[in-house]
Amino acid sequence: MPPRLRSLRAHLLALWILLLASAAATAYLLTEFYTQSAAVQVAQAELQVARACREIGDRFAFFSAGWSGSVAQVDDTLKGQLTDVVVTALAAHPGVEGGIWTAAGGSAAYAFPTYEGTGPKTDLPAAELDTIRRVNAETLSGGRPVTTRRVARTQTLVVQGCPLRGPIQGATAWTMARVYTDQGRAYGQLLAGFGFLAATVLGSALLLGRLLLLLGRRIARLEGQLGRDADEGGVPHEGELPRLAPTGLRELDRLVEALNAAGARLAAARRRAAEAERLAALGQLAAGIAHEIRNPLAAIRLKAENALASADPARPRAALDLVLVQVARMDRLLRDLLSLTQKRAPALAPTDLAAVLAESAHLHDDLARAQGVRIAVAEAPRERPRLDEAQLRRALDNLLLNAIQHSPAGGVVRLSAEVAGERLRIRVTDQGPGVPASLRERLFEPFVTGRPDGTGLGLALVREIARAHGGQVRLAAPPPDGPGSGATFELDLPWSLP
Repeated sequence: MPPRLRSLRAHLLALWILLLASAAATAYLLTEFYTQSAAVQVAQAELQVARACREIGDRFAFFSAGWSGSVAQVDDTLKGQLTDVVVTALAAHPGVEGGIWTAAGGSAAYAFPTYEGTGPKTDLPAAELDTIRRVNAETLSGGRPVTTRRVARTQTLVVQGCPLRGPIQGATAWTMARVYTDQGRAYGQLLAGFGFLAATVLGSALLLGRLLLLLGRRIARLEGQLGRDADEGGVPHEGELPRLAPTGLRELDRLVEALNAAGARLAAARRRAAEAERLAALGQLAAGIAHEIRNPLAAIRLKAENALASADPARPRAALDLVLVQVARMDRLLRDLLSLTQKRAPALAPTDLAAVLAESAHLHDDLARAQGVRIAVAEAPRERPRLDEAQLRRALDNLLLNAIQHSPAGGVVRLSAEVAGERLRIRVTDQGPGVPASLRERLFEPFVTGRPDGTGLGLALVREIARAHGGQVRLAAPPPDGPGSGATFELDLPWSLP
């Protein structure tokens, strides 16, 4: 089983699809890498806020050491002192803010010593206040550190609460950090990766699209050039490869050069074959002429010798009559040969096809009656195609004579014409024995005949007339009835309206 064939365009399209799949996989890997990088940032932020929260606890324990009793309410003086504790604890933790929270009074201290804005930040972040309150409440009720995350589109908020041991009742410490996932090295790498990926995919798509377009146009141009059977001068020349123009693509031009070289070799081989065929045809023609002329000359010589040797005065007269008959035969042979060899372009003119068919049939009525044959003419198209009427009549004469001579007594020769698309088809059908299989391949060659008294030039002349009109003559397929069912010759000519 032969391997499945695919076009170059299909291969390039498959390559483009693979490129898209590779780009999608790369984008997925970049996203995963960024996600993992963001997760590492969040984990590092959690570790930092936990350390900062423990630092606040240690500083608070040092600050409250030696106190006696418990403190239920935190006044402004104590708030200021606690704020200093928080500032001292968070000074070594960039990006971390925090404070001290009491169950009874809420925020007892707040500080963000590494804040990068203008001036120190002393106000609690209002947007995160509920989260801070909830974390401190969970820490107080559980008596252990509590960490929570709040993930938004551009940032992740990490908050931790730590229980405080000391004189202030219901006190907890809290720290908070923001991880901006749309900033930093990982996010920059992600954007750069996606930008590079988009540029390469778009560039590859444009390059492949341009390549497909160029290939399509160049190949279409080559197909158009190969579809024209013409020589370098633009004259139609059947069977030869036209010379192809370069396409501008190196790979295709190598193919073009190979085709041009093959075309040149083919043209040279065709010229050699045509020359050999012409010489063979000339040899066959010379042999045929010699054979056809030798028989009449032999008859003339025999009659002349008999007339000279005979004392009967009537013998010379009979000999001269036979000489004239044989001379007429040779004259007819030479006239057909001249018509066959001296080709001329047909003089096309609007032709009354129905009248030509009827007159050609009427011209052979006497011969048909003498043979006991009837000629039947079917109704012809009324349009007037452009044909050479004289050449058409001569072709019909040869076809009708051939059909009459091969038809038995009582037979019918049918003459018809029809239009099939842009073609005119004229058929002559007889009821004779048909054409022997041995003659069908060479039937239209000169001096090929199935009759002992035939010259074999009639059908060859019909072929030349058909070719001069841009058409052809052919023997239709033998009828299904087998031998003895007759033969049909068909003239296939271009239908050219004026």
